[in-house]
This record gives sequence, C-alpha cells and structure tokens, in this order.
Amino acid sequence: METVQSILVVRLSSIGDIILTTPVVRWIRARWPEAKIDFCTRSQFIPLLAGNPRLSGLFTPEGLPADSSYDLVVDLQNNRRSRALLRKVEAKKTVRYRKGNWKKWLLVHFKIDVYGEAPSVVERYGSALSGLGVNSDDPGCELWPSASDTAFSGGILPGNGPVLAVCFGARHFTKRWPPARFAEAIINILDGASPLRIVLLGGNEDAVHALEIMALLPAGVSESVRNLAGGCSLMETAALLQRSDAVLTNDTGLMHMASAFEKRLFVLFGSSAQAFGFLPYRSTFELFEVPGLGCRPCSHIGRDHCPKGHFRCMTDISSERVSARIIAFLREAQG
Repeated sequence: METVQSILVVRLSSIGDIILTTPVVRWIRARWPEAKIDFCTRSQFIPLLAGNPRLSGLFTPEGLPADSSYDLVVDLQNNRRSRALLRKVEAKKTVRYRKGNWKKWLLVHFKIDVYGEAPSVVERYGSALSGLGVNSDDPGCELWPSASDTAFSGGILPGNGPVLAVCFGARHFTKRWPPARFAEAIINILDGASPLRIVLLGGNEDAVHALEIMALLPAGVSESVRNLAGGCSLMETAALLQRSDAVLTNDTGLMHMASAFEKRLFVLFGSSAQAFGFLPYRSTFELFEVPGLGCRPCSHIGRDHCPKGHFRCMTDISSERVSARIIAFLREAQG
C-alpha cells in the first residue's frame, strides 16, 4: 500500500471488545509510526482509550466529521452501524474484521466446532490487516488509568497486603456464576487466605447482584469485603484492578480489563466457549468450566435464562474447587 498518513480505527462497543483492540492499535502504530491514528467508539467507552499514547484523536459516532478523509479505515466492528457510519467517511482503503458468524452458528446450533485451535479475537482483528505489513508482537492488552484514577484506587486500597477483586457481573444471565456461589467462594477464601482484602467490582447494572452476595456473607466475613459495584467510574475500576493481586471473574469486560494489567485471573465460563476467542489475551489465567455438557454453548453472546432450565454450565462449577485454587495462589504469592 502507498504511504499511509491517516488511519481511522472503528470499534463501537463494548468494554471487552474495545480493550481487545489495543494490541492491534499498537501494531498499527509500529507499522506507521508517523501516521495520525484516530479511533471512533461510543461516548461511554471513550475513557478506555483516553490515555492511549498511540492514538492521535478520539471520536464518537456523532462527533465524527461528515467530511472526514483517511488513507486507511480499519473497521473492527463490521456491522450495519459501523458501515452506515463509514458512509460519511472518505477512505482510500477500508479493511474489515471478518466475524465468521457461520462458525458461531454451527457451534451453537449443531455443536460442530470448525474453529480448530481457536485464535484469539485479537488475532482475528489483526487478520483484517494482513498484507499491509502489520505484524503482531508479544505484549497483551493495554490500559492507562489517569493519575486521579490511581489516586482513587490508592484511597480505597491503601498500603500493602493481598487484594482479591471479584468481578461477579455480566450482561447476560448465562454468563453469571450465581451470587450464592460467589458468596461461598469468598467465605472459603477468607478462611484459608487471611488477611485478605476483597473488592466487589461492577457497574450500576451489577449493584443488585452485589447486594445479594453481601447479604449471604456472615458479619465477620463481610467486614473484609468492600462492595464498590456501581460506585466507581470505568477507569477507577481499572485502577482498582491494577492494584489487585488476583481476580475472580465471569466472562465479562472487566476480565479483559484485568488482563491488561497482567493479573492472575480465575475465569468462570458458563455458556461461553473457548472457541469464540474471548479468553484473556496473553495473560495468565485458570479457566473453570463444565466440559462435555451437550447443551453448551447455547449462545455466542449469552442468554437471559437457561434454555434447559438446569443451568448446569454454571451451577456445576464448584465453589470449593474455585476457592481452593485461589487460596493456593495467594499462599504461594505470599511465600
């Protein structure tokens, strides 16, 4: 391709998907170090990229000038919304992420896995740039909390001592380990790895589930658990994850947020499947799932109920097993 001086990257949503674009942005910057690189995403996700030193500018779909012109447009959303948005952008060349929806359909509806050794979505994003001299590298995802975000997290978690972050939420029911299981695991972990500070992290939509977890904790246990769900901004949450030693998490955007800080992750997959490519990218993790369950995956994004009514993909994940692995890690980390 001829000289590239201006590039627009588009990924409109959501938290995890946008964080998974950050290695690709890094690869693009390495390929064209002098180019202007802009990123377009929804307004609520702008904070995820505001500190990214590899980007030249950030736009929302509403704020992208109608007469925008770029040498290269990289559409990592590739749906009707992003295509409609890009009709008002003049581009010498446009490349798009190929989602492979037919593969998801076969896996969900017929349990036929044609992914093979499933590459990460990050590599699938990168494949949109094949043939343009863009090369991958070794690091994982990236985030840059501001000084005020870091100061906030320091006020919440001052001093030293191990911290476990618990990311118990997820947009869809079938991606959420039940609150009772989280409560059981927290009780076990505090019994086996005290002293330990635990923070519950999530958005406003997760606050009700956090209250369920807290209500299930005995008084002596709840004193070591701080419920911050709905009480932090997106990047304040990131800064808290940065200060944590380990993270217990559902398949959610905060899982990818924690991976950007190379935290030890303990990941719970219910209706999720590894083949979809959304495991933590180049981060150390331990995965808990129920193998051999014939109804799994029931969706590629999650459902608001279990179609079979038993929800075994989550309820069969033992809180004792999960807590034992976290206790072992914390004890080893403390020497």
